[in-house]
Amino acid sequence: MRLNLQTPLGLGSLCTSLLSFLCRDQGHITHYPVQPPSYPLAVRNPYLSAWMPSDRVQQLPYVDSQFWAGQELGWAVIVRVDGQAYSLMGVPDLEASNILPATVHRAEFTTTHSLFDLTAGGIAFTLDFFSPVSPSNYLRHSLPFSYLTVEIKGAHGVDIQVYSDIDARWTGREDASVYDFKEHDGLVMHSLSVADAERYSEANDMALWGDVILASRQSNTSTLSALAGDPKTVRNHFAQDGGLLGQESTWSHQNVMAVAHDLGIVSSGASVNFAVGYERRETINYLGEAYTGYYRAYYPTTHEALAFFLDDYGDALLESLNLDHEMVTFATAAAGPKYADIVALSTRQAYGGLDLTISNESLDTDDVLAFIKELSSDGNVNTIDVIMPAFPIYWVMDPNWIRLLLEPVMRYTAAGRWNLPYTIHDIGSHYPNAIGHDDQQAEPMPIEECGNLLVLALAYAQATEDTDWTDQYMGIFQQYADYLIDNGIDIANQLSSNDAAGPLPNETNLAIKAAVGIKAFGELSGYELYSRIGEERADLLFSEGLGTDEGQTHFMLQYPDFPESWKIPYNLFPDVLLGLRTFSDKAYQMGSDFFSSVRGEYGVALDNRQDWAKSDWNMWLAGTFDTSTRDEFVDDLWAFMTNGKHNWPFSDRYVSTSKHGNEPGTPILCRARPTVGGHFALLALKGPASMQSLSNESTYGMPVRKADKMRENHVSEL
Repeated sequence: MRLNLQTPLGLGSLCTSLLSFLCRDQGHITHYPVQPPSYPLAVRNPYLSAWMPSDRVQQLPYVDSQFWAGQELGWAVIVRVDGQAYSLMGVPDLEASNILPATVHRAEFTTTHSLFDLTAGGIAFTLDFFSPVSPSNYLRHSLPFSYLTVEIKGAHGVDIQVYSDIDARWTGREDASVYDFKEHDGLVMHSLSVADAERYSEANDMALWGDVILASRQSNTSTLSALAGDPKTVRNHFAQDGGLLGQESTWSHQNVMAVAHDLGIVSSGASVNFAVGYERRETINYLGEAYTGYYRAYYPTTHEALAFFLDDYGDALLESLNLDHEMVTFATAAAGPKYADIVALSTRQAYGGLDLTISNESLDTDDVLAFIKELSSDGNVNTIDVIMPAFPIYWVMDPNWIRLLLEPVMRYTAAGRWNLPYTIHDIGSHYPNAIGHDDQQAEPMPIEECGNLLVLALAYAQATEDTDWTDQYMGIFQQYADYLIDNGIDIANQLSSNDAAGPLPNETNLAIKAAVGIKAFGELSGYELYSRIGEERADLLFSEGLGTDEGQTHFMLQYPDFPESWKIPYNLFPDVLLGLRTFSDKAYQMGSDFFSSVRGEYGVALDNRQDWAKSDWNMWLAGTFDTSTRDEFVDDLWAFMTNGKHNWPFSDRYVSTSKHGNEPGTPILCRARPTVGGHFALLALKGPASMQSLSNESTYGMPVRKADKMRENHVSEL
């Protein structure tokens, strides 16, 4: 199986010495469509998030993968061709073994797959790392497993075996790892846990209270075997015998757990599937009640869930191929091929920070809640100003996720446990403990979060026409709209979403958010007074010039006395997306004219004080521009993504200009954040649920949650 095979196989110079296994120069590697900072391998939730830094791809047979935060993860893949073993990935000590390195030729990413083409013993192999993205199919999307498929091509009368192993570093506490093994109905499953781990505990962002899984299943075309033990011993046993039979498993924290398929004589193409995962039965602590993965309503045991996951591969694959194709097609039509590259790389990461859950006690599938982790910062749960920048991907893929993420916050607020007059910042200080802030000590971002919540509520209502949900919380929404009216012009010194930039009084972009938020509530409630006040605030900021310089060339960073200052007014984007028209077209045109003039080597910084940009906000702002300025922003983000200056999962914060003395094009702090869902802002302009139809049916008859009352004219706009 080949995805998007549009370029010929890039054969680089090969090591021709008989001792080629000592030569780690693999030659030229073709990266398609471009070389990203890091390739997503198994990315399903905050704790199953394995990546391959792109600067390691050339040495793929030798190198480890990484957890999103940078920890090394042992994950090896070995094949045996006519009795000779070759490492395809992750065997660092080849020189001390009788295993040779395969030769790497090509790497590719799509929306849902990362693929690596290699040759070993004259046979072509592809490693296909596939993490399904199926937000409208709650069952498929919630499964905490990812596929590794090893595909064999061009084998004629060749004896082939395939092997994979992982190690205890996946647990977060390898020195305390506990091993288990189960076999049932041809399915073998290794698992690792941490001894005496406290429930809901972490170590360096890795979960400690769950189970690491490596599994596979017997097929009609292979003989399956499994073993755990010392990595050199286990790998050499496979290299010598082509299987893992005849030895007893042992465990220490330096060991590996392995599965092997003996395919025998292969006369044409063949493939082998492995499943890797991290399962937490008690997934989220929501206000003292355990919530678990949605899938457990249908498959309560790990064995049942894995059996379904492996059975579902064919249908999940078909869905993913459709999504991969349509994502490229739609995104290219929206803003060009570079934009298509950006959203394809962003998709798995955007959903990789979330869990989709139901009550662990009731397993009630009519009560679904989603939780999102604020990765790469303080780990807050369902941070409103993380949901906000990410929401364009939900708008495009399935707008119901806006409600699923807001509902835990709204229930807490409606229960009267948050007493301050403005919207709470998050529902818990650190994931997965969504226990609220009864002490009223959540990070204060009053204007930011009030405006965000009102915009998100309207976005959900517009996309789904589900007014029942918004109506039940209308009193709370009105309270926050009133707060914006009272506090949205004479703004006290406070933080915005970009807290690294520090607090400011009278920040123009916050005042813009307040105006748009007030207008959003007016549209949501039907109260014309609020709509009128929102428009009057916009006139004050733009038409009357409170928020602009005297010549009205740009919005200022803060008003009224800082005409040379500026900040990207990304809060205008929801005004465009939701058709509110709070601000006039001239306000948007002003931005198109101005921001080309302050463009750095890799785009426009957040404001005139900074040298760093936020990729999500820049794509939001690009959605308000004319085509030429929009394309500049796309070009700059694509240039950062492909410049080879870092190897992290897509960073949404990076140095965009050398004006302040730092190296442009380098990332700052942020790894793997789900806020890259904001990169979908340009695609979102084509209408809500544009991609939903690609994943809105379950071939296994399992429930699928669609937007309740989707507007057909928007579904078909693309």
